[in-house]
Amino acid sequence: MISTKRHVQQLASLFISKKIFDVVLCPGSRNGPLIHTLGGCGQFDCRVIVDERSAGYFALGVAQAKKKPVVIVCSSGTATINFAPAVAEAYYQNIPLIVVTADRPAYWIDQLENQCIHQTDLYRNFIRQSCTLPLEESDNQLWAAACLINDILNTAVSDAPGPVHINIPLEEPLHRTMDAQLPDVKLVEDAGTRITLDEKALAGAVEEIIRADKILVLAGQSSANAELDRTLTLFAQKTGAVVVAEHLANLQIPSNCCCGCPELVLGSISNADAAMFQPDLLITFGRHFVSKRIRQFLRDHKPDKHIHVDAGGGHMDTYQSLTRVCAMPPERFFEQMAGIQLQKTSGDYAGAWKNREQEALQIYKQYLDQAPFSDLKACTGVLKTVPEDSVIHLGNSSTVRYAVLNPGIKGVTWLGNRGTSGIDGSVSTAVGYASCSSKINTLILGDLSFFYDSNGLWNKYLEKNLRIILLNNGGGNIFSFVEDLAGRTGADNQRVFQNYFFAGQSVKAKGLASTFGLDYLQAGSAPQLDKALEKLYNPGRIVPTLLEVFTDARTNTKVFKGLFTEIKKRITINGESV
Repeated sequence: MISTKRHVQQLASLFISKKIFDVVLCPGSRNGPLIHTLGGCGQFDCRVIVDERSAGYFALGVAQAKKKPVVIVCSSGTATINFAPAVAEAYYQNIPLIVVTADRPAYWIDQLENQCIHQTDLYRNFIRQSCTLPLEESDNQLWAAACLINDILNTAVSDAPGPVHINIPLEEPLHRTMDAQLPDVKLVEDAGTRITLDEKALAGAVEEIIRADKILVLAGQSSANAELDRTLTLFAQKTGAVVVAEHLANLQIPSNCCCGCPELVLGSISNADAAMFQPDLLITFGRHFVSKRIRQFLRDHKPDKHIHVDAGGGHMDTYQSLTRVCAMPPERFFEQMAGIQLQKTSGDYAGAWKNREQEALQIYKQYLDQAPFSDLKACTGVLKTVPEDSVIHLGNSSTVRYAVLNPGIKGVTWLGNRGTSGIDGSVSTAVGYASCSSKINTLILGDLSFFYDSNGLWNKYLEKNLRIILLNNGGGNIFSFVEDLAGRTGADNQRVFQNYFFAGQSVKAKGLASTFGLDYLQAGSAPQLDKALEKLYNPGRIVPTLLEVFTDARTNTKVFKGLFTEIKKRITINGESV
């Protein structure tokens, strides 16, 4: 059975023609025609999530796992606004969410009609394209709507993919259905573009590479891409460039040309040796970088030239030094560059990064062996235990910062909502991804982030491969890392910090685990954590599980800050301590 609404029928047919089959539905009445059609025609894989904010992030996770567009559908009113955080995250991560919102007819807006708000162009600041379909259903209006929908769906999966919004005003009656097939539709295909540099741009980029003695390739957050791994490796080997990448870049390239723990290196750099690490040429691709230190270092020690590679041609001048944009996929850029006869540099620059990384890692390991139990020590212990070829989801704030201090793990996919870097949605996104994955999925996050998004567990899609590790330090420990806050003295300043920034809380997660059907483990010391992790990753465990790790916030702050003090104290330049 499908709805009698012709616009809804046509929209469903266009989804099928575009091979878009994954749908997340939020229950409602105004979106009844969409639910009847998408859920009733038998062509779509529909999941139901009650909380719209959670549903948006859940769909984000599904889209990441399947690498395909996902449709999210809600009723009218504030339900549409609750999609907004996930839509913004999708926008800044280039993830194709198809947002479909039911609406009241325009004549009811501002007339005290229930669940009636201004929905046209609702997500205008973080959407690739949007439209409101006509209310009437004449043949000409259906034709016009099909043109709009084709254009919007093609935009969602273009060279610069991202979320799109289709708003559908619907009049009552809403729940009339018919036993019929979906109508035939006119499909407009977009062949896309296969971009290479033209002769002039190619000559300019090659000249900049040839002239540079110190080439730094900075890889932002990206999806795993075997072709990129191959071409980037070839480029680094041919030019002597060093690739600097955090785990969220998901690169799998030889360690001799990649610095995978840049935060430790950057935390060791002093004014005395800054010039040694300053690049002549910076090449960037991908999305966000976690490290604030890398942004500050490159802004303070700018390269002469900066090439940004982006398939959508985005002019991202993060480091205030942009001189060239190459509008092409990064794997094609490095393939084209590596195919040209380039003179290799001495390798001293890449060696400086790699040597410093190894030295800093050794200091880090020795420091942590002696440090008291803390979030950092717990996170490191977790990452040593997580299985290879699995998936790790990182919560924001302090958790992702702990993780990037540690070496990578073979075959692991790293994910995190770093498009907007908010604490909302980490649970929902991980649950959505894990529901489509055959691998072990581990979510590591803090207590505020977990409790904020605990509705992400309120669904029937918690799979046996889901592992949640909750670092419960009783508040927002990340704020104690901010010198301007935590460094203030005086009773009043400490009271304000404790009550309004740290936001101390004493809630524990055991009850929530029971409510949502998760197995529960806990640990409050290193020996307890070792035993709990052994149970958590036992191959015989076939139930979603939450491990709650209790730590002390003051100890966490002391250990984290002490690490970089120790590195700077012990690091050497030319055999002498800095």
